[in-house]
Amino acid sequence: MKAAGPDRVAERYLNGSYLDSNPGWHEGDGRWKAAQVRDMLARHAIVPGSICDIGCGTGAVLSALRETLPNAELYGYEPASAHHTTSNNPRMFVSEQDPQTTGRHWDLMLMIDVIEHVEDYIGFLRDHRSLARHAIFHIPLDMSVQTVLRSTPLVSVRRTVGHLHYFCLETALATVEDSGYRVLDHFFTRGGVESPSLNRKQKLAAIPRRAGFSLNQRLAARVLGGFSVLVLATES
Repeated sequence: MKAAGPDRVAERYLNGSYLDSNPGWHEGDGRWKAAQVRDMLARHAIVPGSICDIGCGTGAVLSALRETLPNAELYGYEPASAHHTTSNNPRMFVSEQDPQTTGRHWDLMLMIDVIEHVEDYIGFLRDHRSLARHAIFHIPLDMSVQTVLRSTPLVSVRRTVGHLHYFCLETALATVEDSGYRVLDHFFTRGGVESPSLNRKQKLAAIPRRAGFSLNQRLAARVLGGFSVLVLATES
């Protein structure tokens, strides 16, 4: 039997097992995630001329951003090259080449649902902090009262979508800051309510989440779960 370790963690994304558990590589959520990024950029009047998306998957988020940023240079890094998308836009490029080796500097770096998959997530964040003027992180808040009490949801996201680390709002923001970034802004996103890929069971769970969120966002995220945080940061 092969021993568990960093190689085994990475292999799930390269040998097809992750794709087997997640057909489409979450491409269906790309437009929704891009809308969250656009909202954050609009709040701060940021119009990036170049974007680097770390762990971009099929490139769906970049493809959706291209609609409102047609002149921006869009670069996606995805080591699971078999799942790269193609684009007829010469200013959008998805590659397995690590952006740290390119010598480039971008206006905006994205890490959308990435760090929870990375074994050394603080080192990963720290290593990429000089790549861009601004960074936007989307971090699932898997840690909530109901997930801790039941425990099954935490095991499920580990097995099905490969989450190695579980965050609440406070630990997510602290992780970004501890990695050498300065948090400029953040807001909750409602994937457990709005995601277009929700199954029947998740749609039922969305009912109390929607109601709770309308009353108290922070409390709903802490107790019910199903939310993420979008963070705008810059190198400190």
